[in-house]
Amino acid sequence: MSSLRLVSRLLQLLLGLFLFGIASSLMIRAAIGIAPWDVLSQGIALRSGWGFGAITNLVGVCVLLMWLPLRQKPGLGTVLNVLLIGPSAQLGLDLLPAAQGLWWQLLLFAAGLVLLAVATGLYIGARFGPGPRDGLMTGLHARTGWPIWKVRTLIEACALAVGWWLGGNVGWGTLAFALLIGPLCGVTLPLFDRQPRATAAAPTA
Repeated sequence: MSSLRLVSRLLQLLLGLFLFGIASSLMIRAAIGIAPWDVLSQGIALRSGWGFGAITNLVGVCVLLMWLPLRQKPGLGTVLNVLLIGPSAQLGLDLLPAAQGLWWQLLLFAAGLVLLAVATGLYIGARFGPGPRDGLMTGLHARTGWPIWKVRTLIEACALAVGWWLGGNVGWGTLAFALLIGPLCGVTLPLFDRQPRATAAAPTA
């Protein structure tokens, strides 16, 4: 692999992770419901008094520790995912005001949802390893033999339930996220995939 290609992939990874955090902050500021893992981080942040970004990092570390009994191996993308998404989400929250009025809320949420799908395609397409949550999903799938959809649904349902109990924002946006993020990522993942089509391996998420 040429050094230029490696640098290009690294820049794609970093851009994807930065935009992922910004996308989360857009949906949070829309205040009509957020993604299950963000509900969990927001709920813990509300109860602890810590910033959302710091809690996002902490949750990522905890999820990564769950890889140990599953014998999953993190990649560079996995580690940077844990370190970088929290700060970029906190930056977005510090810069963005809360949406005023339903139309602005819908616009912010839609922008965040689309941007998150693009960010997911970028960081996974760079092929430096899955995020901690995706690795937990594939690890449990390998250990239990359960279908991917069942494992992912169980994990995200648990995160959502705990986050909602702690006070995280669950709403119509949460349902919209669950229904739309899959099809949107179905577009962005192949669009930004850096693996040549002739030798493409299975997706990492």
